[in-house]
Amino acid sequence: MSSKKTTVPFAGTKEQEEALMKVIAENKDQKGALMPIMQQAQDIYGYLPIEVQTMIADGMGISLEKVYGVATFYSQFALNPKGKYQISVCLGTACYVKGSGDVYSKLEEVLNIKGGECTADGKFSLDACRCVGACGLAPVMMINDEVYGRLLPDQIPDILAKY
Repeated sequence: MSSKKTTVPFAGTKEQEEALMKVIAENKDQKGALMPIMQQAQDIYGYLPIEVQTMIADGMGISLEKVYGVATFYSQFALNPKGKYQISVCLGTACYVKGSGDVYSKLEEVLNIKGGECTADGKFSLDACRCVGACGLAPVMMINDEVYGRLLPDQIPDILAKY
């Protein structure tokens, strides 16, 4: 089964764009303003798609490459939208040795997305994390704030069906 990249089309509103332009106008002349502007942009849009990065670059009079470089360097910035249900699988040592890699692979297969992506309907996004502090329940995944422990790949379809 070949996994083709699914993307949710950018759907920014006029209100979001106006809010971003206001943030840029208020901050662009301050030294070190790029990071705070990008953080506020992510608060407004939920992530930083290329369209938003372009607005920031144009509004600040800097290159898109600089904005993209910052967006990809810092893990706090998301280039893809997050789903209504954000799935995070722990790939830390305790979980990994107990099979979290297989759980992660099963999620990619069932959802037909790769890590860091969001399903086309915007319902689920998938990410890996390093530790959720529930090593005794390994392997562990979280869907939003709900923790699922002692997972087996075969349990994934039934868990997702609840959502």
